[in-house]
Amino acid sequence: MELVFKIGTQTQPLEIPGTSLLAVLEPNEIANTLTGEAAVQDALRHPIGTPTLRKILHPGETVAIVTSDITRPMPTWAVMPVLLDELYAAGIRREDITLVFALGSHRNHSDEEKRRLAGERAWSEISCVDSNINDCVHIGVTNRGTPVDIDRRVVNADRRICLGNIEYHYFAGYSGGAKAIMPGVSTRAAIQANHSQMVNPAACAGRIKGNPVREDIEEAATMVGVDFILNVILDAHKQIIKAVAGDATAAHRAGCAFLDTLYRIEIPQQADIVIVSQGGAPKDLNLYQTQKALDNAKYAVKPGGVIILIGSCKEGLGEPTFEEWITTAPHPQALIERIQKDFRLGGHKAAAIAMVRERADIYLVSDLEDALVEKLFMQPYHTVQDAFNSAIRRYGQDATILAMPYGGSTLPWMKQN
Repeated sequence: MELVFKIGTQTQPLEIPGTSLLAVLEPNEIANTLTGEAAVQDALRHPIGTPTLRKILHPGETVAIVTSDITRPMPTWAVMPVLLDELYAAGIRREDITLVFALGSHRNHSDEEKRRLAGERAWSEISCVDSNINDCVHIGVTNRGTPVDIDRRVVNADRRICLGNIEYHYFAGYSGGAKAIMPGVSTRAAIQANHSQMVNPAACAGRIKGNPVREDIEEAATMVGVDFILNVILDAHKQIIKAVAGDATAAHRAGCAFLDTLYRIEIPQQADIVIVSQGGAPKDLNLYQTQKALDNAKYAVKPGGVIILIGSCKEGLGEPTFEEWITTAPHPQALIERIQKDFRLGGHKAAAIAMVRERADIYLVSDLEDALVEKLFMQPYHTVQDAFNSAIRRYGQDATILAMPYGGSTLPWMKQN
């Protein structure tokens, strides 16, 4: 049978023996009637675990709305008009509302970027600012030793509302919820302390209970105090197909449960060969982004198997620290040891790749030079068919196969997990 995988702006076909194919992992079909603005309105009218905003808020209070920066797909511009209507209906004045873009460790935005993210209405009606790691208030320290130092404008507001989109996160379990606070408006030292726990096996995609990174995040947010969240789930076209609102934990869990019905795909068994694409441009512009599909694929491959990772990576590796770490390490284990001793943002994705490489071989189908790919502890290929043929020669015609054409979104899952 023939499968087709996206790579950059192109597609590549793959002929495989159909009898060996266990499954093609695609998003589940769901029945959901409310989308877009209607979904947001419904979530605000029916919050989970809290009263409505109109009952929580009081005239004269100041409100900090924390939302995602430009590196995240959260459509802030789409939810802000509905949210502003709710705030105004509660008696909150325009001058008492601040929209804070949670930069984490990322760069500042230009005014044009902030305007585009906020949307025309929010940009013209309220203050829209970037978080500032150099102007934070120390709240305390979590039980795991993470300093809780939070942007002063967020701390000093009477009320805090967190926005975000929920998707799988390869060591925090899921995005959204309390992540707007930690790492969103935290200091680099706080982020590094929290993220250094990624090497714990329980810090993995789709897991909340017992996940040290997620639990640390939520403890920090509890210390700061979050009055309300508004989170959305997006489809493959980045359109809102579900919204949840209310308590920072209860509403987030409901959103995660919905995400699972869409993107958590049960597999019958792990496979000898897993073929995974990040989904083409712009998701596979560099290896830093393409890593997300690789990390999801690790749940589908047998120990000692092969992951065929498909991503153009036409812009190279994608991040300076990531590039330095992965190109200078003598072997994968060195990256894991390094992240345990000296956590660095950027380096953490190099370590994540190394953790997958310890489990399986990686055949990279990309536009990168072969010599560079070999330095990354992967085998280079330029067509999916060549990579697959090589894997079949290794495992034989009876090799079991799983295909993940939307690897950045779909999470393979076995019941015993």
